[in-house]
Amino acid sequence: MSRIFVIGLGPGNPDQQTPEARSALSLATDVIGYGPYVDRVDLPETVVRHPSDNRVELDRARHALELAEQGRCVAIVSGGDAGVFGMASALFEAIDQGPEHWRATDVTVVPGVSAVLAAAARIGAPLGGDFCVMSLSDNLKPWGVVCRRLKLAAEAGFVIALYNPRSKARPWQLGEALDVLRKSLPGTVPVAFARAIGRPDERLVLTDLTHADPKLVDMSTLVLIGSELTRKIDRPQGDAWLYTSRSVPS
Repeated sequence: MSRIFVIGLGPGNPDQQTPEARSALSLATDVIGYGPYVDRVDLPETVVRHPSDNRVELDRARHALELAEQGRCVAIVSGGDAGVFGMASALFEAIDQGPEHWRATDVTVVPGVSAVLAAAARIGAPLGGDFCVMSLSDNLKPWGVVCRRLKLAAEAGFVIALYNPRSKARPWQLGEALDVLRKSLPGTVPVAFARAIGRPDERLVLTDLTHADPKLVDMSTLVLIGSELTRKIDRPQGDAWLYTSRSVPS
């Protein structure tokens, strides 16, 4: 039973959790993860839950490895996909920096539906062309690096999806990021604020780069900035679709 599953739980809608994820969870003796994600998992009372804070990823990964050493079957859970700003990279970093015998650990990474995919499906097809995914958090990288990547991505014509866009501890970054993008993109470029897509508190706001208001965004929001090839289709119901053209002019 000594093994670790790193599991993406999907964006929150139970219908978007994969059968592979449910199968892996059914084997677990222990579940480790950020508190709200651990709470989301429906498992028997015999399974030991190990919730923790949001900024202790390496400690969480080391704890999982120590439990696996004891013969436990450990499920490390992340929202969305565990490999997209999730626990998979933290686990492998812990293995890389840890004792040599950790490299023999039986590890399986189970993919999940990432928030950017759920949001894109809800909006239409904004990822129909080339796109990139970035985190606005500067906890693990300098803010100057974030701004430079945003500028280059906009100039390259990528649709840009932003994770971790705004929090109480980081209320200003999204506004500055949008200002960086306004220097490289037309103000008419579509912008979507997709909050908690698939959950009961879902909220979707479609706007453009000129009018994008950071105050409408929190940490549960996926921010998607279109490219010059992203188009809006207004619908008679009053809502709209976004899609990005597959063809790029020469």
